[in-house]
Formats: sequence, C-alpha cells, structure tokens
Amino acid sequence: MYELARSGADLRGVVGFHSGLSPSSGEARNIRGKVLVPIGADDPLVPPEARLAFEREMRDAKVDWQMNVYGNTGRSFTNPGAGAMNRPWFFYQPQTDARSWAEMHRFFDEVFATG
Repeated sequence: MYELARSGADLRGVVGFHSGLSPSSGEARNIRGKVLVPIGADDPLVPPEARLAFEREMRDAKVDWQMNVYGNTGRSFTNPGAGAMNRPWFFYQPQTDARSWAEMHRFFDEVFATG
C-alpha cells in the first residue's frame, strides 16, 4: 500500500492495515496524500525498529502522516479468523479492530472533506 503512495500516485490518503513498513530509498518524497498507519505494538513482522525507521522516512520527506500503535495487539488484529493460523502474535483483537476502523473513518472524513 505504501509503495503505491511512494510512486507518486495521485492519492488523497492511504491507510495500511497489517502492512509492512519497509523504508524506501527516498521515494517517500513522492507521496502526495496523507498516510495513516494502524499497527499492533506486538506485531512480530514490524518490530519497533521498523516503526522508527518508517517514522524517520515520513518525517524526512515531510509527509502528513499518522501512526496509531495499539497495545496488546499483534498481527491480523482485524481478522476474526487470525487465531486459526496458529502463529504467535497473530490474533483477532476486537477492541483494536473497532478502534482502528473508527480511526480510519475519521481519517477518511478528513481526507475527503469538501469545502
């Protein structure tokens, strides 16, 4: 998802649930819209160092970005079937699911507001 934004695509906003946060080599300066990152604090595929690198990349490129890090939350927190994967830290978190969806709707209201 963030790769599309980094390509310079004409996007007003980007939200990436369960996305990787691999930094790019300078492409963030091409991002034209706002960025929202809802992520679990305990996501095994996105350690704190990756979050910090992503933050640095967005900050350096002066992107209008937000990151919501949800405590006691791992990977696939919006997927009610995540527990069936039998992988550590892959589980549904209903409270985080509700909070992150509400935040996405607030973000979309901001991004797509007219007037």
